[in-house]
Amino acid sequence: MKKLSARRRHPLAAVVVLLLALAATGGLYTAFAPASKAKADDAAQSLTIEEGKKLYEVGCASCHGTGGQGTTDGPSLVGVGAAAVDFQVGTGRMPAQQPGAQIPRKKVIYSQAEIDQLAAYIASLGAGPAVPTKNQYSPEGADIAKGGELFRTNCAQCHNFTGKGGALTHGKFAPDLEGVQPKHIYEAMQTGPQNMPSFPDTTMSSKNKKDIIAYLNAVNSDKTDNPGGLELGGLGPVSEGLFAWIFGLGALIAVAVWVAARTAKAKKS
Repeated sequence: MKKLSARRRHPLAAVVVLLLALAATGGLYTAFAPASKAKADDAAQSLTIEEGKKLYEVGCASCHGTGGQGTTDGPSLVGVGAAAVDFQVGTGRMPAQQPGAQIPRKKVIYSQAEIDQLAAYIASLGAGPAVPTKNQYSPEGADIAKGGELFRTNCAQCHNFTGKGGALTHGKFAPDLEGVQPKHIYEAMQTGPQNMPSFPDTTMSSKNKKDIIAYLNAVNSDKTDNPGGLELGGLGPVSEGLFAWIFGLGALIAVAVWVAARTAKAKKS
């Protein structure tokens, strides 16, 4: 009897066995669930690329080629990355109405979901800059003074000191940056669209790009005070000097003529 009693299971043994079974089940779930999630993500990405390819074949292939290799009417898109697509299509520059020295910004014809699909397809053709995250381009917490210094050094030659834009050669121009979304400004610096040089992170850090965006947001904001009064489009001292010469000197000439006429009348009388 003592031997049989010694072999009896402890009352908590069944609970321990149940817990072990649950732990084993949880381990199996942990082992297989991530794989299932990864497969689902891959399937979703493949679907996005496939939808983007359909959009590309309808709206882009006639200029850029059926495989994005480029033609005489449009450059190759292999390796330009998702950021270039998000910028060009997201600002309405693409699809272009016709080839030219500069493709202007116009109304956007694709939804953001469709732009994302196009970007995914182009990104699948070759590695390139990815679409930046909000944390990268948000002006919050950036150094505005540093951004102004960087902008005047690297950008003002074409875009003017406050981003008002300016004319270039052979029908090209630097566009006005007022009202441009911070994400698109960041993408333009990343990819160097059209006549603009590119500023990858190896040339200009992500933080410096953020600083420049903060500066542009500060000088072009509706809340920005302008102690100089009439800014004349923010085009700098040349336009202000021309204004002074034309209107200031013109006003002085008009006053001189009026004084001379009055003096002549006074002498006659």
